[in-house]
Amino acid sequence: MIKFNYKLPLLAAVGLGFAIFTVINSNKPTPIAPAVTDPASAPYKSFIAGSGIVEAQSRNIEIGTPLPGIVKTLNVKVGDKVKAGAALFSIDDRDTRATLAIKQADLTKAKADLLIAKATLEDARTLNNLATAVTDRRAISAEELLKRHNTVSIAQARLESAHAFIQQAEANLADTQTTLNRLTILAPVAGDVLQVNIRPGEFAQAGSVNPALLVLGNLDQVHVRVDIDENDAWRFDKTRKAVAFLRGNRSFEVNLELAYVEPYVIPKKSLTGDSNERVDTRVLQALYRFDRKQLPIFVGQQMDVFIEAPDYIAQKGPAS
Repeated sequence: MIKFNYKLPLLAAVGLGFAIFTVINSNKPTPIAPAVTDPASAPYKSFIAGSGIVEAQSRNIEIGTPLPGIVKTLNVKVGDKVKAGAALFSIDDRDTRATLAIKQADLTKAKADLLIAKATLEDARTLNNLATAVTDRRAISAEELLKRHNTVSIAQARLESAHAFIQQAEANLADTQTTLNRLTILAPVAGDVLQVNIRPGEFAQAGSVNPALLVLGNLDQVHVRVDIDENDAWRFDKTRKAVAFLRGNRSFEVNLELAYVEPYVIPKKSLTGDSNERVDTRVLQALYRFDRKQLPIFVGQQMDVFIEAPDYIAQKGPAS
């Protein structure tokens, strides 16, 4: 009589069950991870939503240098408060100071030449007056009289030329002094130093550079710049309320007050902080002010902004 082996069918059944279990579990949808914080929601029935970025009231001023060169001194650091006209940094000015010394010497020589020209004119006038005072024309020839008269005219012209040389030397000196002054970069407004991207010994390029050599802004009052999509621009009403939520924590909320609207619709830029950003669509930009003390916020942070809008029906008119 043949014995029946139960091991193979049992192993096959176990393998089949494991396969079925694996297939069922693999087909289950992956659970969605919960958000760290709940997204902000509008407190209005009808609203316009927009992304905002915080900036200084004076705008974020990117400080540059009109003349390139090696940075000699850096007078500020990030976080410093500066007054209008305060020195921010200076460019190496040794060659300009050397030129200034030459121009000052040129002015000194021109002034000395003026004194010589005055003395020469006075001497020529004296000799001419003596010759003219002679009553007996036989004592002095007409040629000598004409020569002395011409000498006075030449001395007068040389005096005028000396005056012109002084004006030229003074202009050259002022030009070099202006160049020297331009090598010290001054704060255009009172504000806070937001960013410093230069160090003493580094080369500062003139013109527009990225990143900016130094960023300055007045933080006494901050603005949030809101991008309103052009499709919603027709619904925007300056007199309506607006509220902003701090991105990442909706519990930080602040009411906004309209500062002004830039009426020129521009291409929208992704808020990455880079000056060369991807163009997405066109937006109307509205700037709102708020009390900075109400929020733990920094310049450059993003906010979720909701602007109350009229309740339109079928895009024909406001609801009655």
